[in-house]
Amino acid sequence: MDRAPGLSVRLKLTLSYAGFVLLAGAVLLAAGYFSLSRGVHPGVLFVVRSHADLLRNFAPIAAAVLTFLLVFGLLGGWFLAGRMLAPLTRITDATRIAATGSLSHRIRLPGRNDEFRELADAFDTMLARLDAHVTEQQRFATNASHELRTPLAVTQTLLDVARNDPNRSNGELVNRLHVVNTRAIDLTEALLLLSRADQRSFVPEHADLSLLAEEATETLLPLAEQRGVTIETSGDATPTIGSPALLQQLTMNLVHNAIVHNRPEHGTVWVTTSAHPKHVMLTVENTGEKLTPQLVGTLDEPFQRGSRRVHTDHAGAGLGLAIVKSITQAHDGTLTLTPRADGGLCVTVQLPAAPPHLADARFDRDLNRPGD
Repeated sequence: MDRAPGLSVRLKLTLSYAGFVLLAGAVLLAAGYFSLSRGVHPGVLFVVRSHADLLRNFAPIAAAVLTFLLVFGLLGGWFLAGRMLAPLTRITDATRIAATGSLSHRIRLPGRNDEFRELADAFDTMLARLDAHVTEQQRFATNASHELRTPLAVTQTLLDVARNDPNRSNGELVNRLHVVNTRAIDLTEALLLLSRADQRSFVPEHADLSLLAEEATETLLPLAEQRGVTIETSGDATPTIGSPALLQQLTMNLVHNAIVHNRPEHGTVWVTTSAHPKHVMLTVENTGEKLTPQLVGTLDEPFQRGSRRVHTDHAGAGLGLAIVKSITQAHDGTLTLTPRADGGLCVTVQLPAAPPHLADARFDRDLNRPGD
């Protein structure tokens, strides 16, 4: 933004300091003059015969004192303003460096805590978060490009084989192309859902995690039975505020992951909800292979999978827990991943509880709904 040139803050502070010193000196001189003119201390500095003599003798001294105060105020104010604004200069330099795209620079302002150091620390924190966010986005873009390139490359290979071998049966080709295309569509939809969650582009509504969890388990029950997994649900009503569609996706992803990444047979999934005064919790646990804390710490990053997950028939795009994390953050909640001692994973989602009056109003509305 183009702005008209103006005085620097240092010069403004200098003039303000000098003006204050000059004003204070003038007030003191005026007070001294009126004291002498009233004969409060006659004969101490001058032989006072009349007001004219007093003014003639007092004026040169007052002028000299005011001149000294003006010079002292300007020089002292310039020095003090420079010392006071030195931290601001460092912050400005760091801002200019960040504006060029370099987010690794930090101010690290030394000294005890004051307003400038609070500003510098806040700026350093902002730079650290921006740097981490940009790095994550770059890694995400690289991984997304790689993941999207894989089905496209497979499709191209299948088409090349079919073109070079006209006598090859098209039935097998169509089936394989359908599988590859379905994976590409699922990946694209997952990326769009992740972007939607990050942007918080939804209207907050009342939602109950316990009802969403029941719906998710009923929907995925055939998959669990197919894989020999038992689902156990328990808990209380957990009213919260957010996007029911996104929260439904969150519960679906958690239950689906718990079913797919389980024991080959006789696995178990526990889905539990609990309500507290200020927050509600959804916990999904499953049996499975033993996971290290280091591996668990990366599972909620985009395109990260467990050690043998990518080789399964339900490997997915590696975005399930990343989507859960983004949806949780979009609802001002926290996501906790903990490896179970006996194997498997424990995932806990904590969200703010709905205000009591909203929860009661929704309960009354559901109770009086026709057909219940």
